[in-house]
Amino acid sequence: MYKEFYGLRANPFNVNPDPRYLFLTRHTEEALACLTYGIQTRKGFVLLTGEVGTGKTTLINKLLEWLRLQQVATAFVFNSRLNTTQFLDYMMADFGIPCDSKSKSQILLRLYNWLLDRYRASETAVLIVDEAQNLTDEVLEEIRMLTNLETFTEKLLQIVLVGQPELEQKLKQPQLRQLRQRLTLRAKTHALSLEETIAYVEQRLRIAGANGQPIFDPSALIEIHRYANGIPRVINLLCEHCLVSAFVDQEKVIRQSVVETVARDFDLGDSPIAEAIAPPPAMSGNEKLDLVETLRSLANLANQLREEDKNLPKERKS
Repeated sequence: MYKEFYGLRANPFNVNPDPRYLFLTRHTEEALACLTYGIQTRKGFVLLTGEVGTGKTTLINKLLEWLRLQQVATAFVFNSRLNTTQFLDYMMADFGIPCDSKSKSQILLRLYNWLLDRYRASETAVLIVDEAQNLTDEVLEEIRMLTNLETFTEKLLQIVLVGQPELEQKLKQPQLRQLRQRLTLRAKTHALSLEETIAYVEQRLRIAGANGQPIFDPSALIEIHRYANGIPRVINLLCEHCLVSAFVDQEKVIRQSVVETVARDFDLGDSPIAEAIAPPPAMSGNEKLDLVETLRSLANLANQLREEDKNLPKERKS
């Protein structure tokens, strides 16, 4: 309802994991590079973990988008509350492998033959399991056994396990040590810094059609980062409701007071995390503005250096 008022074509802060809005920080680039490298080189098992709301599913959707462009066969299991039989049925259906038998041995034989066909055609098959921290030990053990589908030199099935930090703790259990030992690569998503939060909000507004006119006051962006603790999902939540609130009051620029009101409505102001990262009370509005401008300058300089580095001859880089 506020899109026309702010000159936007789309809602910039939807919580849906839309890969178009993937914000590439250094950590995100490293995680995406780790995932693509692990798949391309047939490492077999890759782990991606991160706190709730830090963009794991958005990153995975970007990976899936890339895999489909490469015409790689994929199965994406996003419901981890499955028993072993349900898990195998879901995986086979998502790969598009027909199998009339309900016998586990027949299912695995059909999968093995299908993977061999892909391998002989120089094709890759990727299984991605989201919310893997909820998988039972039995299903995790079944996933480990799938890595036994291999040739003498390479794994036939590439597996990406995605989950919250609890997954890492779960994999430390003695009964899962065989699975833990097979993890060849690990990647992580992280909360955003203040500089990244500012760039994140501006990027989403730009993709949604903003014309460059400021919608969020610099002090408001600082408060959004403080209350959200750099968690993208919470940033989206705050920004969305700030836009709605400011639209109701017909305010073109969202100020710090609007963010504080929205944060109180969601009980974020009483969060011990928010209090722990609160800026010093003595920081004035002008000082906050100076801080934001400094961060923007640093971001622009970093981007310029990256572009220059890309254009350097390879011998100079070495």
